[in-house]
Amino acid sequence: MRFALAVVACIVTALPSFAVAPDTAPRPKARLLEPGSIAMTASVSNRTFQRWIDGFRTRALRQGIRPDVFASAFDNVRYETDVIERDRNQSEFTKQIWDYLDSAVSETRVKNGRAALREHRGILTEIEARFGVEAEVVTAVWGLESAYGAFKGDTPLISAVATLAFDGRRGKFFEEQLVAALKIIQQGDVRPRDMTGSWAGAMGHTQFIPTSYLAYAVDFRGDGKRDIWSDDPTDALASTAAYLQRFGWTKGQPWGVEVILPRGFNYDQTGARIKKSPAEWARMGVRDTSGRPVPNHGRASILLPAGAQGTAFMIFDNFHVIERYNTADAYVIGVGHLSDRIAGGAALKSGWPRDDRNLRFSERQEMQQRLTRAGFDTKGVDGIIGPNTIAAIRAFQRSVGMTPDGYASYEILRRLR
Repeated sequence: MRFALAVVACIVTALPSFAVAPDTAPRPKARLLEPGSIAMTASVSNRTFQRWIDGFRTRALRQGIRPDVFASAFDNVRYETDVIERDRNQSEFTKQIWDYLDSAVSETRVKNGRAALREHRGILTEIEARFGVEAEVVTAVWGLESAYGAFKGDTPLISAVATLAFDGRRGKFFEEQLVAALKIIQQGDVRPRDMTGSWAGAMGHTQFIPTSYLAYAVDFRGDGKRDIWSDDPTDALASTAAYLQRFGWTKGQPWGVEVILPRGFNYDQTGARIKKSPAEWARMGVRDTSGRPVPNHGRASILLPAGAQGTAFMIFDNFHVIERYNTADAYVIGVGHLSDRIAGGAALKSGWPRDDRNLRFSERQEMQQRLTRAGFDTKGVDGIIGPNTIAAIRAFQRSVGMTPDGYASYEILRRLR
């Protein structure tokens, strides 16, 4: 879905985010895999794929794609078995947030981010002035999406997206992306052979999917093309800033602040649905890591991505703007913290429960079943740790004398067993 690290990040999070992945997100949403969900084998005859292409051609032309554009784009297109293999073999395990951040905000990535910022300071300053998104934030997105342009993806995009559309699982979504890709070619922004990207259809320095490119990409220099593929990252970085601006970025507001919670803190007050001013949080004893109240940057929530034993954050509206790019809490924290580090900020001070591990999909279902049987109703068994399951976990934790943080740890499942 993007570069070497973040192929995982779009489909992985240490804790489920409660936001619904928007169709306007620059990159493709994850496709949850369950046992028995594979509809077909990876071995498909060229004749079968060609029949699908013939049918799709009719549908594409009805949507305004010229015959010559279609012919040029589909010249040498083939069924990409590697794309299907990668799509179907996404691990059922997810990275813990600390493992993700160890890589996403590694010292190497911070060092390279500061170097990228210095090298491109002029254009990033112009972009910040036009769109009101800090240069460090745009640089951090660039760093997580393609390691500052080092891993933009070299998969032929038309072949990859056509394969995923033909595959059938979320076929409608990928067919929409395929039509959008053809429109991009038709309007002259890129030649078919130069339209490359990730195996899942994300393109360029900051990994836009075709529909998001059409909606939000910008021609920053006014040269008639929105070029996010070339070595020059200008249009890609400007497009990222334009996207964040479009969804409400507030310049000068932090994405979040690492905080320390007081003894006896009411963990029912955590989560994105509970918002208070920093002054209200301060009256409850919430402080930054220096022991001071957090300045007033607007209403905020308390986020515990790894429960009471992990780092706590006070998150502001800009957190949710980054979330439009990728709904995984780990990704948003990765972008936010990387931007802080690029700007000269310190590493996180609190620790993580590194002896814990994430639950398999089947284990999350088992936890829901066991909680409900024990009298803590999760309102269904779907393997998704949403508000109902969190409330049930908190109730169970109280019943056994644990800190009621609602975190779906392996220890909770062990106790339920």
